Amino acid sequence: MTNKIILFGGTFDPVHKGHIEVALCARQKIGADKIILIPARRSPHKQNQPVASDIDRITMLQLAVKDYEYFQISNVELNRAEPSYTIDTIRQMRKKFGQDCELYLLIGADMLRDLPLWHKINNLLEECNICVMNRGGYEKPDFDNLRGKLSPEKIENLRNNMIETPMIEISSTEIRQALLNNTDASRLLDPKVLDYIKRRRLYCEMD
Repeated sequence: MTNKIILFGGTFDPVHKGHIEVALCARQKIGADKIILIPARRSPHKQNQPVASDIDRITMLQLAVKDYEYFQISNVELNRAEPSYTIDTIRQMRKKFGQDCELYLLIGADMLRDLPLWHKINNLLEECNICVMNRGGYEKPDFDNLRGKLSPEKIENLRNNMIETPMIEISSTEIRQALLNNTDASRLLDPKVLDYIKRRRLYCEMD
């Protein structure tokens, strides 16, 4: 039986209810055996560093998924020298879980446009299933914009792997701003995560 594994990366700064809900939705639709959350040190496409430390972000992830047995957290990208590329993560996961597993990488629809610019994108599309998440209530991503940048076969695979997720209007930026302003963020965060943030006084001051 093929082992299906979802890989879901991000800064998770902080992890919020939306992250967990879309991951659970993807797990159900893919029929995955496990979900691996992969906090990023810094994206090669972004210059802003996460506000919370690596240790704090991992701890918040652990608290957020404590009640789910099929979640795992990997520090593979935190331990890698910069710049950190997705293809390296996929290959490390393949080495860890074996050649027979099916890897499904979740990305947001907003990342689709720049996908052809990703490091070794053609290799990446051959070595894992990239699943574009489309939030409910939003127009479907325009895969036709990838014509001439990726092969027709790879574009069709992306189209077929698209996952419809619930409409969730939550962003980590919004949460950090709410915490900075000392306004209520309880509806957006797992109670254990919110308690940790308060005890550690995270996001009280930001550059």
